[in-house]
Amino acid sequence: MKRNYIKYLIKHPYKILSLVILLTSIFIYGIKWLVFDDDFVSLLPENVKSRQVWMNIADEFGESEVIIIGVGKEKESIYNQKLLSKVYELSNKIEQHPLVDEVISISTMNKITSDEGFMDVGELMESSNPSHQQLQEIKEYLNNNETISSRINSKEHDFTSIIIRPNKDVNNATLVKDILPLSNSILDGYEIYYSGQSYITGIIPELISNDVRKLMIIGVFIMLLILLLNLRSIYGVFLIMLTIIFSMLSMLGFMGWMFHITGYKYFNFTMMNTSMPIVLLTIANSDGVHMLSRFFKEMRRKRNITDAINTTLDSLSLPIFLTSFTTSIAFLTMFISPIKHMSGYGVSMAFGISWAWILSVTLIPSLLLIKNWNPNFKSINSKSILEKLVYRIKQIIQKYPEKVLSSGLIIVFISIIGIFYISVEVNTNKFFKPGHPIRDSAEFVDSKLMGSMNLLVKANADIKSPDVLNQIDSLQSYLTSNEKINISISIVDIIKQMHQSVMDDNSNYNIIPDEREKVNNLFTMYSMTGDPDDFSSLIDYEYKSALITSTMQSISTTETVELVSNVEEWIKTNISENIYLEISGLAVFFRDFVDLVIKSSITSILSSILIIFFIAWYYFNSYIMGFLAIIPLSSAILINFGLMGLFGIELSHVTALLTSIIIGVGVDFAIHYLSELQRNNNLNERSLVNDKTIDDVGYPILLDVMSNMGFSALLFSAVVPLNYMGGLMVFAMISTSIATLTLMASIIEINKNKILEGLT
Repeated sequence: MKRNYIKYLIKHPYKILSLVILLTSIFIYGIKWLVFDDDFVSLLPENVKSRQVWMNIADEFGESEVIIIGVGKEKESIYNQKLLSKVYELSNKIEQHPLVDEVISISTMNKITSDEGFMDVGELMESSNPSHQQLQEIKEYLNNNETISSRINSKEHDFTSIIIRPNKDVNNATLVKDILPLSNSILDGYEIYYSGQSYITGIIPELISNDVRKLMIIGVFIMLLILLLNLRSIYGVFLIMLTIIFSMLSMLGFMGWMFHITGYKYFNFTMMNTSMPIVLLTIANSDGVHMLSRFFKEMRRKRNITDAINTTLDSLSLPIFLTSFTTSIAFLTMFISPIKHMSGYGVSMAFGISWAWILSVTLIPSLLLIKNWNPNFKSINSKSILEKLVYRIKQIIQKYPEKVLSSGLIIVFISIIGIFYISVEVNTNKFFKPGHPIRDSAEFVDSKLMGSMNLLVKANADIKSPDVLNQIDSLQSYLTSNEKINISISIVDIIKQMHQSVMDDNSNYNIIPDEREKVNNLFTMYSMTGDPDDFSSLIDYEYKSALITSTMQSISTTETVELVSNVEEWIKTNISENIYLEISGLAVFFRDFVDLVIKSSITSILSSILIIFFIAWYYFNSYIMGFLAIIPLSSAILINFGLMGLFGIELSHVTALLTSIIIGVGVDFAIHYLSELQRNNNLNERSLVNDKTIDDVGYPILLDVMSNMGFSALLFSAVVPLNYMGGLMVFAMISTSIATLTLMASIIEINKNKILEGLT
């Protein structure tokens, strides 16, 4: 079948080209249905308790994640007509946005006062241009109600917040895109800070997309330069880039097609998918480099285009298929990941890799055939610098195989130590370097205003019961005793405020009434002059469940795990059985997500290595070859994760996908080496087999590594995980290539008689 295909391609290159371009165009068309998803919650499996609680809370009380706009001037009181008029105008316009459920600010809040023993509910800010007297009344009211004030104002009263609660299941990116220019325009002249998880998830996709696009242009430019210097053929470099671009666009189109056909959100483009172009570019580049470098080498030997294409396809079509197949299978193991978006990631990457393989054995050879090549061209007729370097590596392995093997093993064992020091970070606020506007804004809101993270507790009980209310109050006191938690809001705070107001604002009555009937009377009195819907984000209509919302500073994932565990332990110890408490919120998501990231990484690594071992065993009909095939990627994984621990590089749902890069390039190098070893095993002199193998595959491996060094440009990204990915990608390429050309090559050199006999 292989021989028939090669003959057909050589005879009909234009037909092959037409078919491949047509199919690629169909795949690319699917990009029109590609959806960019900013919902962090959707990354958690539906059976995770915290997500189930979150969804129930959203159904009962509305969205709990918000956009926070902090505005003011340092050491200038917020109680001035100019600022509050702007807050009024902005709040009013945002409230009219179809994606917004509620706006909380000085201009939208109610005040509860008493009038001859009766409760009176009115607007805190009665007009868009408050008089001096009204400003003083607002100030006095908020000073007397610290719980309310702390929700929207800084302690120094020089900054105030506009809190935007989106409707359920809205696209935060669309909302943020609409609100930012409006806010910047109206609040012009003041310091403005944006934060909140809805803001982060809304702005990150575009920010990372722009960052990756900009840095990838730099990376691709460096890649082109290195390829051009070594291949010394503009046309050859063009073919590699065409393969990369076609496979990348086809993969994105495939994601759109899959979402359009199945409706599964797992094929939406999330923040973790930003690594996909980098990963596919690396693997597609590897296929193209092997094809072009082998073609030029065969042209040097045979001086005939048809013969060179024939030999190139004969020697590489099966190895490239096998590397693509094993890498695709490695990505498909993500299908069993508990993070379902990784399933979509894995399936989409498997398709992209498979299409890159098809393009490598159809598009590239067809375009090579239709060009009139000059056998005396420099790229064909002379060796490059890297080819000369390969010769030097071969000499070292020949002379000192034991020393090479020992040195490599020492590096691997030292790196293993670092694995025990790996930390996990999934807090998106920490994804930005200090000094970045997003991180600075989050830290400002954390220190001066309400805080950018939340911890939610849903209480199911008779909420009008004083005993229940006192236990909720006790929980809130415990939560706010933690220095990382800024405020805690619940219906208890409103009940205390109502109780105090009907008792002529006597501070001694800022407590929970001691009888259920009195609590019920407070709600009845409120409904006479106020809207009962004012409590919809705090309590359900039947008074059977209530929401306690605590806002906190954006802390590290490690600190979050500890805080959530302490809260859960306190609840078990101090809350009676007549109240059923369920805990959720961003802080709990981070805790749960840590376990999923670790579990996904371990599952992907172990299953990929095992599958690759059995595929190589079957293909080469030798378990020894199966073992050799996993040496480069296993050692590279240990080295890279060890380096992460030693250098303090944190594991996240973004950097965890680095495993895919290591497995992808690691198995590629190993399979190409072992395939060539098997092909050369018919040489009369067995001692020359390993030498010739290094000659044939060493150059494309090193060229592949060098050309991908351009992605060290990611080190200059404003996004910390992309910095890590850039650095680790460099380590991954170097470690997998060195592991192949030293560890594996030296093992083969030491045991070549036994290994080669097994291939006979």
